Amino acid sequence: MSGTQAHFNHFIGADVGKHTVMIYDSRTETSQEIANTHKALTRFFSKHPDHLETTLVVCETTGGYETVLLDVLQTVHIAVHRANTFRVKSFIRSLGIQGKTDAIDARALMHYGRERHAQLTHWVEPPAYAQQLKKLMHRRQDLVQMRTQEKNRLQAPNEDPLVQKSIRAMLRLLDQQITQIDHHMAMLVQSVPALAHKERIMTAITGVGTHTARTLLAAMPELGQCTRRQVASLAGLAPHPRDSGTLSGRRIIRGGRREVRTALFMAAMSARCHHPALRQFYLRLVQNGKRPIVAITAIMRKLITIINARIRDALYNPSPIQQS
Repeated sequence: MSGTQAHFNHFIGADVGKHTVMIYDSRTETSQEIANTHKALTRFFSKHPDHLETTLVVCETTGGYETVLLDVLQTVHIAVHRANTFRVKSFIRSLGIQGKTDAIDARALMHYGRERHAQLTHWVEPPAYAQQLKKLMHRRQDLVQMRTQEKNRLQAPNEDPLVQKSIRAMLRLLDQQITQIDHHMAMLVQSVPALAHKERIMTAITGVGTHTARTLLAAMPELGQCTRRQVASLAGLAPHPRDSGTLSGRRIIRGGRREVRTALFMAAMSARCHHPALRQFYLRLVQNGKRPIVAITAIMRKLITIINARIRDALYNPSPIQQS
């Protein structure tokens, strides 16, 4: 993400689908459906080269279907903000819009950009190695989920022997695939010095293993560039108050990046037993009446802030990595 800009006067909302992109243009106040291909999108965005510097496009994350649009916009040098879906939906509800069509969503995205463009960050294409690492991480998560499902099926009572044989064969295949993914991730991390250095910093912290470190490298490239509050929020570990009048509700966590929380949960479970300072921290919280899951969440938040601080400090003050 790049910094924010406030000089835009031309806004385009883009509702991205698998095959088409619905465009709503603030200048013409009209919508137009375009094929989701490089050729069609390049032709559309190249029509008005004099407006490029004052144009902002807003789209949502769509599981990868927005990739073509983002590539085209980077090529023709048009700023784009890839919006958080939850925030956009809340914005649409605030407008009192009840219906839902591609044209309605595109128009709402345009209004979102026009109203909030001064605060929106602009999407910048990450390095190729970062994209590959993230794809490998997601594939590994899929394989692990499939392996868990097969293990659960294997425990079904009175299962047919032929079915059990098939499940065991599938488990062996999944184990092989996961091992291969781990190997590719390790080779990729070692081929990029900056990633390898960050991994060494993270794995020097008791409780943080290589899998957790590589998950964080893939899912949180911002590590070392955020404040402790920002990094906790990105991880979905910032406690949100629920107070009203004299009522003081229990703080809850929500949002953020799910894969980060999953990795940090396993790291926190290990740190609770083996990291002296974090173990004492956990016991103190439990003794003060906190539920164990709340105490584990607090360790997760401490871990991510420690990792962020260690990486940040290493960027400005390189020194030998010490185990902690």
